[in-house]
Amino acid sequence: MGHAAFRECGCDPEFQESLLRMDDPDESLATLAKALAHPIRVRILRILAQKQVCLHGDLAEVFHLAPSTISQHLKVLKDSGLVQATPEGPRVCYCIHPQTLRALRVLVSDL
Repeated sequence: MGHAAFRECGCDPEFQESLLRMDDPDESLATLAKALAHPIRVRILRILAQKQVCLHGDLAEVFHLAPSTISQHLKVLKDSGLVQATPEGPRVCYCIHPQTLRALRVLVSDL
């Protein structure tokens, strides 16, 4: 079993358009709030945002959880658009999607 690697984020900020429908801010905020409704997902985002790093490798070792559990949390974050995943050989690099994070900040501040 490998270990998780942290390095400078190599994800392209333009890799993916934001998945949010900003024409309906309430729906967008609800989508993001649902993605943030679990402490593990919040921790993953906090690490990515604070350290501005790319996570790849066995994230289960970082969080001391089963790989399937981490995969499910990452899927929710990717589906919401908060995290983007970029294949790097046999691994995947996970980074914050900056446009979606900015949108989240705007949506929360407009409450």
